[in-house]
Amino acid sequence: GLYVMMPSGPYDAKGLLKTAIRLNDPVIFLEPKSIYRVIKEEVPEDDYTIELGKGKIVREGGDITLVTWGAMVHISKQAADIVKEKLGVEVEIIDLRTLYPYDKDLIIDSLEKTGRMLIVHEAPKTLGLGSELSAYIVEEHVDLLYGPILRVTGYDTPFPLAHEKLYMPNIARIYNAISKLMEY
Repeated sequence: GLYVMMPSGPYDAKGLLKTAIRLNDPVIFLEPKSIYRVIKEEVPEDDYTIELGKGKIVREGGDITLVTWGAMVHISKQAADIVKEKLGVEVEIIDLRTLYPYDKDLIIDSLEKTGRMLIVHEAPKTLGLGSELSAYIVEEHVDLLYGPILRVTGYDTPFPLAHEKLYMPNIARIYNAISKLMEY
C-alpha cells in the first residue's frame, strides 16, 4: 500500500516520520514549509510513533466538524476562536495527520455530534482531498448532515509565491463558511 502523511507541527512530524521509516511500503511525507520555525511544541526525545490512519481532535466542539491537516490546522484554530467569541459557535477541529488512509471513524463520530461539516485545505478545490472526503460522507453517511458540506480551499488557479497569502484559505474565508453552515 501507499501512505500519505502531513503533520501539523513538530510533535506529529517526528512521530509520523518515525512511523514512515518503520514501514515496508512507500510513503509520501508532505511537509508544510509555512510552519517551519513558526509552530512551537514540546517534542519528547524518546522514540515514539503515530498510528497510521488515526487523526486527532485538536479542538472539541458540538456545532460544526471542521476537518483539516497540515498548516491549515493552525489557521482553522484561530478562526474557531473568533467564531466562538462572535457567534457562540463551538467548532470541533479534526487534524487528519494521515491523508491516506484517513480516519473515517473519527470524522463520523464527530459528524454524528455536529451534523455539519467544513473541510479546509490549501490545495485547489478541484481534485483536492476535500472532494474525496465529501463524496465519502455523501455516499455513506448523508443522513448525518443538516445541510451541505462546505470546503474552504486554495483557488483553482496557478499562483506565484508572492501571492500565496491571497491564495491560501484564511480566517475570514473560514469564518464566513462556518457562519453559512450555521444557517442549516
